[in-house]
Amino acid sequence: MITEEDLAQQFTLIIEQAHPRAWKLLSQCYIKVLNSKSKGAYIPHAKYIRIYCPDRLIAAIVAEKNLLIEVAEYLGLVEVVCVNATNLLSDPKSQIKKVYPQLWLDLQWIVTQNKE
Repeated sequence: MITEEDLAQQFTLIIEQAHPRAWKLLSQCYIKVLNSKSKGAYIPHAKYIRIYCPDRLIAAIVAEKNLLIEVAEYLGLVEVVCVNATNLLSDPKSQIKKVYPQLWLDLQWIVTQNKE
């Protein structure tokens, strides 16, 4: 069975090998494959990719979204969602630190890196 982690690795490998310009951006982001939900209902076998980007890269990642969607569809993923990690971490109502502490730490790491 192919796990979400396997799909995320395959996605990043394809981008790294076939699209180096996009990979330069994505290598500074946190990429996660998740199960899709429709209005709170679980949809079996429908997965999408979520890309958590630092504020300084969100516009550049969104500019590459058509390419990212193409690769995601090739892998059977239904959607690509870009999330501004900087805004998510600074949101006072966010429960990410409490509910997903490892994700919170990973996002802290990507947001504080000063790569260009």
